[in-house]
Amino acid sequence: MQEMTTVELRPQVGVDLAGPASLPAPAAGTRPTTTQSMMPLRRRLMAAIAKSFRAGGRMLSEEADYDRLLLFSPVFLGAGAAFWFLAPTDIPFLPSLLGLMVLTVAVLVAGRGRPVLRATFLALALVVCGMLCAQFERWRASTVILDSSVTTTVTGRVERREGDDRGRWRYILAVTGTEEPAVKRPPKRITVIARGADAPFEIGDIITGRARLTPPAGPALPELNDFSFGAYFDGIGANGFFYGAPTKVDSQAEPQEARRATDALLEWLYRLRSGIGDRIRSILPGDTGAFAAALVTDERRAISNETTDALRQSGLAHIIAISGLNMALSAGIFFVGFRMLLSLFPGIAQAYPTKKFAAAGALIAVTAYFLISGFAVSAERAFIMMAIMLIAVFFDRPSISLRNVALSALVIIALAPSEVLGPSFQMSFAATLALVSGYQLWKDRRVRENAVLKMPALRPVVAVGRFFGGVFLTSLIGGFSTALFSIEHFHRLTAYGLPANLATMPIISFIVMPAGLFAMLLMPFGLDALPWKVVGFGLDLVIAVARTISGWGGDIGIGRLPGWYFAVAVAGFLLMTLMRTRLRHVGTAIMAVSTLAFLVLPARRPPDLVISEDGGLVAIVKASAMASNRERPPDFIFDQWQRALVLPTHDPPKMLDGPAVPEGDDRRLRLSAGQQNEARLAMRTAAAGGTAERFSCVKKAWCVAKLANGHVVTVIENAAYLGPACDAGDIVITPVRLRSASCRSGATLFTGETLRRTGSVELRITAGGPEVATAFNALSRPWMRHRAYDWRNDSFTDSGLSGISDSGG
Repeated sequence: MQEMTTVELRPQVGVDLAGPASLPAPAAGTRPTTTQSMMPLRRRLMAAIAKSFRAGGRMLSEEADYDRLLLFSPVFLGAGAAFWFLAPTDIPFLPSLLGLMVLTVAVLVAGRGRPVLRATFLALALVVCGMLCAQFERWRASTVILDSSVTTTVTGRVERREGDDRGRWRYILAVTGTEEPAVKRPPKRITVIARGADAPFEIGDIITGRARLTPPAGPALPELNDFSFGAYFDGIGANGFFYGAPTKVDSQAEPQEARRATDALLEWLYRLRSGIGDRIRSILPGDTGAFAAALVTDERRAISNETTDALRQSGLAHIIAISGLNMALSAGIFFVGFRMLLSLFPGIAQAYPTKKFAAAGALIAVTAYFLISGFAVSAERAFIMMAIMLIAVFFDRPSISLRNVALSALVIIALAPSEVLGPSFQMSFAATLALVSGYQLWKDRRVRENAVLKMPALRPVVAVGRFFGGVFLTSLIGGFSTALFSIEHFHRLTAYGLPANLATMPIISFIVMPAGLFAMLLMPFGLDALPWKVVGFGLDLVIAVARTISGWGGDIGIGRLPGWYFAVAVAGFLLMTLMRTRLRHVGTAIMAVSTLAFLVLPARRPPDLVISEDGGLVAIVKASAMASNRERPPDFIFDQWQRALVLPTHDPPKMLDGPAVPEGDDRRLRLSAGQQNEARLAMRTAAAGGTAERFSCVKKAWCVAKLANGHVVTVIENAAYLGPACDAGDIVITPVRLRSASCRSGATLFTGETLRRTGSVELRITAGGPEVATAFNALSRPWMRHRAYDWRNDSFTDSGLSGISDSGG
């Protein structure tokens, strides 16, 4: 055998054992070189990075073991749908389908041996699936949207109806004909408001009347909500109102197409829904009855604006939306009550699984609730979520889990992918994700036994404390989780939502919902009056709390968020709520850093001038107010401007006495040379002598204002004043749809025709001239195409839209 020897290692004098043996130690009194000082630091840094990567890999593996990657499937599916909807043009179907097939094969080839590669291919496949779902929904909708405003005699079948607090009725009509004039591209379904009728028309009635119809509104400002997008996927092609009360048409004399069984079933459900709402409002008049009906049928228009604003400003508006709170309370009350009822019979309780029976009863109850609720997306999401939770009881699976939330999100995105961009979907799922994630963390926490809290005398106090503690945490988590989406869509925050929810949740949980469920069970027998009175008592308390807290103020205006911030913050929120390991702190860091950057980085300069999409409303944006050309601007548009730009103060125009359009003349009026000179002089005088950054107007004729940079803005209501306006102003705006798109004087001209194609406009005056931002850059998407339609030659005038079929809207 070979003999082993021992070698004694001794350090050499002057050699640093921490570094390479060839590097001598620095002499006394000398500074180490950069290479000598940095080598250990570099090694430590590289070791720390390598350790972080190894820890991250372990945590990712742990996330995969807990099926956390499955929870991201609705995120990728929704991202694909959002990408398709936000793309500038339609993405071709066949390449998308081919891409999905290739990715499916790639997933199968990758197998389980390469989990990272397989997960990447799965994520990409889900993105493509989301795009295909969006394409299918677009084909399914194929809504024809009215191209421009028109006054016509419309006839249609009442599909749905809803009253408001002013005695008006809003009907959804399936249009059967138009005349005087006959619309060449009539929408299939419209919403129209009627007033003056002695009694509302019933669902299924055919009514006719003279009506003013307008296309669904586009964004009030660039980057704000496009209402025509939602209308397109809701199947609504126009909005309007009747001139006077419409009349009922004899159904025998009106030809009707054979309707499908599903249409007849929906009509019966809507008739039942309207009947329930009428019954509740007959027992509880005023806002109390409208509030109670909204909790059951989701008919909210009957609630007065005062009460609606109080609920919104106090952070209680979620109560009137049929969402997770309502569904959970109704299912929970029925589940607990039915199980307690079965426990009164020992034979049944011992022989049968009463928990599963109670879950089946609760499932039937929430299904009935959903069917009469109007199918809002919040109700749909809550119903699917509750159905999955109750079905999980049948299989002895956990009811409250993030997997159930992911399954409900997958179902909704697959059925209605357009809802991904809506505030209802985003806010409801954000709150649900945060609450369920918080519940999981609370359940997994380390619990320390406390003997004092188990004393019999303290048990009632502990129970009450736990209830209010749960309400506090629920309100806190729900408020924080929806704040980002509230700012993005509504540009505001509510400061006192937490105390409002703490005060009202016990009333809703112990008075309103139990009594309401009892009333609904007794309604078929006509014995529901007393329970509804109890509901009314509770809702009166809720309204009183809302009005009290809304009086404190606390409605904080934030304004528009940068597009990058919302996307990054949402990504951080998803990581924070969907991850189980410490990787969730990465999401927290992303949200914190992006918020800090948003607060520190300079905001984009506000516009100098904003113009509505029809040219009828123009406003100058000042440091602390908005000055418009209307004494009473339309609330629908102006409120959005004030919220988005955080300018609640309105400066109305100064009204002048001057040469206006003579009574009885229309927009075809032509001014004489003398009248034009007179109007030109009046405009220049008003611009020079008027208040800076404020309009001076002659009623039914023109308005003029001078901006802070000296540019003069003129707004004319009649095309007869176009020449003087172009001579007197640098920027000219008119709602009249002129064939001319420019002023001979060189002034910038915006007309009803150009604004119809661009949508609303923001102007920023720079040294190089006006910088224009428009709501639409191209009219290539289905919900925009009606803006490029020319009824004179029955074609789409935009060159990029040639060959588009009329069926696509």
